[in-house]
Amino acid sequence: MAKVESFTLDHDKVIAPYVRLAGQTTGPKGDVVSKFDVRLTQPNEAAIPTAALHTIEHLSAGYVRDYLDNVIDLSPMGCRTGFYLSTWGEPTTEDVAVAFTKVLQAIVNSQWEDVQGTERKSCGNYRDHSLFGAQEWAKLILDQKFSSDPFERHEVTVD
Repeated sequence: MAKVESFTLDHDKVIAPYVRLAGQTTGPKGDVVSKFDVRLTQPNEAAIPTAALHTIEHLSAGYVRDYLDNVIDLSPMGCRTGFYLSTWGEPTTEDVAVAFTKVLQAIVNSQWEDVQGTERKSCGNYRDHSLFGAQEWAKLILDQKFSSDPFERHEVTVD
């Protein structure tokens, strides 16, 4: 079985919230794909409830593309502590932290109508959402500020 990079990370030594470059791959035509660990809560200490994380996911999927170019995908972590973000190219951890800070700010100011994909035909678990929960978690994470380093606090400022 192949070794998965994220399972080699010492989850007891990281300090959330942070953005970490989890890996880069260069395709056969030279295209670079970057994968980021966007950690919102401290592993093994806090997990975002499913309904709140689900709504953060739906809002972030749209908002992140407003603040960061070349997004391929944003996927929630099963442990409910953050997301994996895949992009074309080589944005920095600071670029991603700034973008995700803006995403969380937008979530705090969102209305229910802003949440895409909340109907049965567009969501596999459409009843499991909480905008209130998403906003409360976004506020908490914003208060802590993202770090561009997972092991030391290097807070990223947003202009």
